[in-house]
Amino acid sequence: MVTGKAAAEQRLRDLAVLRRVRDRIDREYAQPLDVEALARDANMSAGHFSREFRQAYGESPYSYLMTRRIERAMALLRRGDMNVTEVCFEVGCASLGTFSTRFAELVGMSPSTYRRQAAGATVGMAPCVAKQVTKPVRNREARSTSRA
Repeated sequence: MVTGKAAAEQRLRDLAVLRRVRDRIDREYAQPLDVEALARDANMSAGHFSREFRQAYGESPYSYLMTRRIERAMALLRRGDMNVTEVCFEVGCASLGTFSTRFAELVGMSPSTYRRQAAGATVGMAPCVAKQVTKPVRNREARSTSRA
């Protein structure tokens, strides 16, 4: 029988492992990462890993990875020296279609529209402020929570 103390200690160990995985995603977002490999590194099944990650961080590991990729893509598109296809592959996406769809879901416009509208928008802004101001908002999730 698992005691309350033992369960709490296990939860803390699991959270530490999940934090390391999240940090790895933050560092290696442009690398080919998949949930199965991340779960293996965490010594968890893919299903258990996904449930625990979602419980800890409010989104699935895949969603978290794609959010990091889209955030980086936004920064590259604001610079204006790369086209959308180059940015797609630079941030680790293998499919331009998937990248564009996910970008539009998170940002509310296509990558090419964002590139045209956002070029130079953060010039002179401190990087920490620019990151906060340009953080993607999940349009699909925002709509569903506003109805509740």
